[in-house]
Amino acid sequence: MSLTSFTESAQDLRDELVALRRSLHATPEIGLTLPRTQEKVLEALDGLPLEISTGTALSSVTAVLRGGGRPAGGDAPVVLLRGDMDGLPVAERNDLPYRSEIDGRMHACGHDLHTAMLAGAARLLSGRREELAGDVVFMFQPGEEGFEGAKVMIDEGVLEAAGTRPVAAYGLHVISSMLPPGLFTSRPGPMMAAADVFQVRVKGRGGHGSSPHRALDPVQAGCAMVTELQTMVTRTFDVFDPVVVTVGQFHGGTADNVIPDEAYFEATLRTFSAEARAVAKRRLVEVVEGVAAAHALGVETSFGMGYPVTVNDADEAGFAERTAGDLFGPGRFLVTPQPVMGSEDFSYVLERVPGAFLFLGACPADRDPATAPYNHSPEALFDDAVVPDGAALLATLARDRLTAAAALDA
Repeated sequence: MSLTSFTESAQDLRDELVALRRSLHATPEIGLTLPRTQEKVLEALDGLPLEISTGTALSSVTAVLRGGGRPAGGDAPVVLLRGDMDGLPVAERNDLPYRSEIDGRMHACGHDLHTAMLAGAARLLSGRREELAGDVVFMFQPGEEGFEGAKVMIDEGVLEAAGTRPVAAYGLHVISSMLPPGLFTSRPGPMMAAADVFQVRVKGRGGHGSSPHRALDPVQAGCAMVTELQTMVTRTFDVFDPVVVTVGQFHGGTADNVIPDEAYFEATLRTFSAEARAVAKRRLVEVVEGVAAAHALGVETSFGMGYPVTVNDADEAGFAERTAGDLFGPGRFLVTPQPVMGSEDFSYVLERVPGAFLFLGACPADRDPATAPYNHSPEALFDDAVVPDGAALLATLARDRLTAAAALDA
């Protein structure tokens, strides 16, 4: 059977997919409960030959497409495609006809494009279901931005939605800067970092700013902790297994001449290996406890465990590279030499299913990718022109991976 490209069919859907993306952009929702977003996805899928279910603990949509070329007896292979749907608590500063209608909320990370791409892939594959040697699960996921939506969907059975666990899973994420529009990139192995939160409360004894020797100053000791944490990282960890510790907030005091009783700070910890993650958690505590002891203060620490490392299966990353090259030409795919320090809850899927997570440059053509506002910025802009290409790649990955899996089982 000769399999034709999805690229032309995806371009035929361009206006429809862009309209969906802009409608989603105008009405961003946050967290696990996205009723308006869910409604728009269900409308976009209406009429397609899909088995659709919605979530219980979140506003997810899971759609299963049964391939027309699946074997008559026995289990058919399954491929999962994922698109996240939630926005961010960011006040948009772009002057767009479809800018956010909700104050303080914005699709600043491009999840509106991801949703439109996945809906496009569902339409493309539904139109050629006879070419599918197995089944496809479309995972429309809320709550990626810190709410573990992927984990919740896994707990509710998304990986078993087709009856058999997927042989492969793929996710795609747009970037508003760094990459030129239309360039895909990925790599085998670690793709994105684990992210944890380190919380520290320094407990001292307040006093007058003119007499610090009569108090136990938690602000000065807390500042020393921040500095020593940076030194610890550079002197503990191999630069080829990188660790990043960034203190993002520090609170202490109410006036210039008052030494407070307490100071508080939080840091994000980013790692790429289980070993470095475990050592970092231990050493962070040791450093702040050591500084506190040196200053005769108390300290309380805690960790908020975030998303694990997003690890691409080497074979699936290579398959994605070849597929993108065949579809768009070799100049449209870049093997990135380094992972990204951001984190992703698609990592929960890739812990259980071999797969690959890819980036797609969506910087508008009139902006310089080197200086354009990055994802999560209130001025982040994404080029709608990449939506059909993203849909075409997702559809091609699913179809061709099913073909390969069926050939192995034959």
